[in-house]
Amino acid sequence: QVQLVESGGGSVQPGGSLRLSCVASGSIYSIGVMRWYRQAPGKQREFVAGISIDGFTNYADSVKGRFTISKDNTKNTVYLKMNSLKPEDTAVYYCNDNIATLRGLHDYWGQGTQVTVSS
Repeated sequence: QVQLVESGGGSVQPGGSLRLSCVASGSIYSIGVMRWYRQAPGKQREFVAGISIDGFTNYADSVKGRFTISKDNTKNTVYLKMNSLKPEDTAVYYCNDNIATLRGLHDYWGQGTQVTVSS
């Protein structure tokens, strides 16, 4: 059983910052690509950022230069530092990890954490 738990969401004014965390726990053999997605009300879930096993990162154009994804392999944790937040960043943010267990390689999702950017 693998579980992903996000934290760090909240309400912030435009221009503010937040740091999201996502911890993976359970019978984990290894973790591959780790990603963040978000879903705003009435919209489809969209890719935000990803980090590979080797630490290579990629970002959605809408967050480049403002968001930074990082990870701590010793803690099975992926982070998303969000700076210069805008109202359009308001969404539920989900982490998505590609995890190997004895049952094989699967994608797992967290339950989401709400980020609200408003004055």
